[in-house]
Amino acid sequence: MCEEDYMDDKQIIDLFWSRSENALNETRRKYNPYLRTIAMNVLGNNEDCEECLSDTYMAAWNQIPPDRPTSLSTYLGRIVRCISIDYFRKSRAQKRYSGLTMLLSELEECMPEIPDKTVTSSDNEIGEALNCWLRNLDTEKCVLFVRRYWHGQPLSTLAKEFGISYSKLASMMLRLRNDLHDYLEKEGISI
Repeated sequence: MCEEDYMDDKQIIDLFWSRSENALNETRRKYNPYLRTIAMNVLGNNEDCEECLSDTYMAAWNQIPPDRPTSLSTYLGRIVRCISIDYFRKSRAQKRYSGLTMLLSELEECMPEIPDKTVTSSDNEIGEALNCWLRNLDTEKCVLFVRRYWHGQPLSTLAKEFGISYSKLASMMLRLRNDLHDYLEKEGISI
């Protein structure tokens, strides 16, 4: 399917605002593979992923309006990621899934607590600082950081795809997390 076969994001958002159920159909059609990837990277289970996707579409329906996102993909990505993490925490309280557990432990050293679905002004401040920090990275480091910590992709997958040894990539991620920590402290964001 070609890019032009999808409805424009502004049109999809207008459908949400007019409360047309077609908004959900168009959103699923355009963003389901992207959102599924994020949920699967967090949960690693198809049934759980399906529940999170369903909850994501319901959350978007309930939040648009009053929200009018400037980037629908980012908006939906944040929702599915938060719902997936919440679902992971609730459903696996007794079990350990090393992928997400490792991601969260890596990030907790350099970031304030990962926010839930409710966006506060503090979250916006952190988001702005993080975006500024990411813009100052070279393209490859930015892509690697986002794919690791936003999309939850395993280091082994990224190392193979980018032609970098696993140990070199792990060291790079550690340096990036330390740099982010220092940047956030410099910006006055408590960790």
